[in-house]
Amino acid sequence: MVIRPKLREKIENLPNKPGVYLMRDRLGRVVYVGKARALKKRVLSYFQPARRSAAEPKLQALVDSIYDFDIHVVKNEPEAILLEGKLIKEYRPKYNVSFRDDKRFLLVKLTRDPFPRFALARLQKDDGCRYFGPFTHSGSVRRALEFILKKFGIRACHPAFAGEKDYRHCHDDIIRHCSAPCVGRISREDYAGRVEQACLLLEGKNSDVLRELEAEMHREAGWKHFEAAAQLRDAIYDLRMTARTNQRKFIRDLPTVIDAAAELSQLQDVLGLARRPETIEGFDISHISGTHAVGSMVRFAHGMPDKANYRRFRIKSVETIDDYASMLEIVGRRYRRLREEGRNLPDVILVDGGRGQLNVALAALRQVGVDIPVFGLAKEHEQIHVPDRPSPVTLPESSPALHLIQRIRDEAHRFANAYHQSWRKKKIRESVLDDIAGIGDNRKKLLLKTFGSVERLRKASVEQIAAVPGMGEKMAADLKKFLSIDEVVEPAQTSSERS
Repeated sequence: MVIRPKLREKIENLPNKPGVYLMRDRLGRVVYVGKARALKKRVLSYFQPARRSAAEPKLQALVDSIYDFDIHVVKNEPEAILLEGKLIKEYRPKYNVSFRDDKRFLLVKLTRDPFPRFALARLQKDDGCRYFGPFTHSGSVRRALEFILKKFGIRACHPAFAGEKDYRHCHDDIIRHCSAPCVGRISREDYAGRVEQACLLLEGKNSDVLRELEAEMHREAGWKHFEAAAQLRDAIYDLRMTARTNQRKFIRDLPTVIDAAAELSQLQDVLGLARRPETIEGFDISHISGTHAVGSMVRFAHGMPDKANYRRFRIKSVETIDDYASMLEIVGRRYRRLREEGRNLPDVILVDGGRGQLNVALAALRQVGVDIPVFGLAKEHEQIHVPDRPSPVTLPESSPALHLIQRIRDEAHRFANAYHQSWRKKKIRESVLDDIAGIGDNRKKLLLKTFGSVERLRKASVEQIAAVPGMGEKMAADLKKFLSIDEVVEPAQTSSERS
């Protein structure tokens, strides 16, 4: 088949990285969503004559309908699987069959009960609970969670306020699967500590438990208790598979002594700038599973962080997973404001990402009407993407310019994540009001408007709460009681969010 020149050019510029592609027809409708370990190879394969001639009618019809495509680059194949499923549910492409049953990947949810418990969920809600995942290996996460409950004595019963009556109908304490906090066998502080250890294990940060299990497995094998050893082996595997989703490690040796002048001079040469870039601004986008996207901008002056000029952005125009659109928004907002206020522009801009993010940043600058040099740093191979250069630049690990770029990128990433976590914690604190019967959206808004925050609401008296329009003494008393209970268990929820 004959490929349109613009489409061919777009395919040639694709990265060989993991991601998701969306095939569109002449009307712009998404007709197929697919994932790939290497986007360029996968998309190009659709237009190879040999494959087309041997393809079944359905594939031939799909290829005939392709007029354009979009891509989303991700970090690895598991992320591509998750994003593919989300986009298929969102667009309902006519040529996709998988994921049509609305099945979602499993999440592990930590409830906000007085004695928190873990539960499996398919959908992350804005309910103030702590979520882990999503997990692509459902069997592993189910078995891992079963082991965690037994290991740490976490309760598995469903009542939010479990008591003596529930205890009489439960056998978990008898078979030593639960620490029985409902009848005071363990204090709230000790139970919260067990929950914290379980959270760390789910996040892949409790290696002591894995080492303990491995030692026990070897002991059982040495005693020829092969069935017990096999069960421990499977538990270790399940825990590692589960933790892998939440665990990312970045290992890089950076110099302990910074030579800013050398770094800036080499960066000037690498980017082909007319003068040394004394001021650099770096951008990053942060979100969790595509929710609550935020952006960050950090500014480096003379090679060092200029924290007084850091900026945070709440993404306003993008509702789905779209890092490109989010980057377009925050870059445009930043330099439109600087232009309108007549303030100094940076010497160069760094965006976290490859060619796609770079092109989006350039488009934002054109829309605003400012001319600033910009480049991108792709994470996987630390490749530098520069406009008007068809191939990325790869610097040696010892390069001073690369060390500077990495510091700026990492600082933008840290700042974005810090903002995201503080915003999410604020939402969690506010959403505790959703758990109270009779507190609807209007009352919730009035309470937060009156007291400013849940923390101040906790300190208010019943009379002060009852004075809020729509509240009464009984509802105010119930709210005060609920918040006093929630305050006791809140540390067990928030301490697991330190990562």
